[in-house]
Amino acid sequence: MTATDTATRDQKVSLPTLTAMVIGSMIGSGVFLLPRRFGTEAGVAGALIAWTIAGVGMLMLAFVFQRLATRKPDLDAGIYAYARAGFGDYVGFNSAFGFWASACAGNTSYWVLIMATTSALFPALGAGDTVYAVIASSVGVWLFFYLILRGVKEAAVINRIATFAKVIPILVFIVIALISFQADVFTGNFWGGDGVYSWTSLFEQAKGTMLITVFVFLGIEGASVYSRFARKREDVGRATVIGFLSVLAVFMLVTMSSYGVMPQSELAEVDQPSMASVLESVVGEWGSVFIRLGVILSVLGAYLAWTLMAAEILYIPAKADDMPKFLARENANGAPVTALIMAGGLVQLLLIVLLFASNALDFMLDLTAALALIPYLLAAGYALKLTVTRETYGDRRSLIPDMVISAVATVYTLFLVYAAGLDHLMLSCILYAPGAVLYVIARRERGLRVFTPAEAVLCGLIMAGAVAGIVGLTTGAIEI
Repeated sequence: MTATDTATRDQKVSLPTLTAMVIGSMIGSGVFLLPRRFGTEAGVAGALIAWTIAGVGMLMLAFVFQRLATRKPDLDAGIYAYARAGFGDYVGFNSAFGFWASACAGNTSYWVLIMATTSALFPALGAGDTVYAVIASSVGVWLFFYLILRGVKEAAVINRIATFAKVIPILVFIVIALISFQADVFTGNFWGGDGVYSWTSLFEQAKGTMLITVFVFLGIEGASVYSRFARKREDVGRATVIGFLSVLAVFMLVTMSSYGVMPQSELAEVDQPSMASVLESVVGEWGSVFIRLGVILSVLGAYLAWTLMAAEILYIPAKADDMPKFLARENANGAPVTALIMAGGLVQLLLIVLLFASNALDFMLDLTAALALIPYLLAAGYALKLTVTRETYGDRRSLIPDMVISAVATVYTLFLVYAAGLDHLMLSCILYAPGAVLYVIARRERGLRVFTPAEAVLCGLIMAGAVAGIVGLTTGAIEI
């Protein structure tokens, strides 16, 4: 056995540690926003239906990424590689570009949340969408850009602080909310809306919460990355299931316990981060301060990680010649300069757009989730395609289970696209459309044909969707 083999073996982790890694990769800033988002859309019954749909769908999606990582280990360039392998170069490019735009929109939502959280001390920041908030956020964007250019690549200490900062407040909130639980308030919130049972109403309530459930689970594809750390191969599946169900339980407990503390009408009106507002209603001002401090530390850690992620989404394809070569440029510290500038530039643009949004945080959360839907759908579709063509399924022992998993994941992501609505699809097209310029540059650098006939049609549809989205915004048909 070589020294490398020994080192690799020593780096392997047990099932509890692997499970903790999976949990850490899934819990983010979205959990602090759940009480109001669910209170705005649904009652208890609608929320239970929504979490059941999200739980089954997202677990299947997690299994899809796990199986793709095992069956296609050569496709290690990120989520876009699955779309490209399954549906061609231009589709794969759009998957990468859309996921990058989603990461940037998510980073924008972090700044909105930070500003809204600190507005208790500085009222001029408002809900994170005032001129002062945009100026402060812009300074933060480019400060982080400068730090990363200086070589801040290893963020282990910051990530550990961020993990501690988000887990402790969440657990404290759940415990206090359960102790303060009022059965009559909970039952009064059960059916939601006018309090009358209706299947149509329950379906609409559940559909209205779908985008926030996607947002809180963003990064679920990262759980498969930890498979290489497993001491035993069977631990990978166990850690995925245990970790996912643990995170789902946390999300449901935060949501359901809030229904037992405040009436739905009040939940729908509290300020974000709504977890702070709910806890304040129970224990007083210190509860709000406690949660807000946790939010700020958690979000700053997440912002650093996702800024690096956004740059990597452009940098890695550029190294593989799937993006223009200029996006692969590095500085002396090894930081992908051009990719970081692109990411910071989009965040800056979105911050300015928020000055015209009626509800900046909700709009950015929904846009983040909507942009990620197509890459997730394409990955699920590719997994289903592998089972249909039986590629990599020579033994056929896993064929039927994997076909069921990928089919459910595909149907679920298609439902999410439907739940997001035409408005969000057109808004997504506005961000997808400029990516065609980068695609044309990359193809010409390699001396390849730009579009096949089918790809030209797809490009035309994206452009048409972008034009429709712009027209809708200018005429007021689409409100943000």
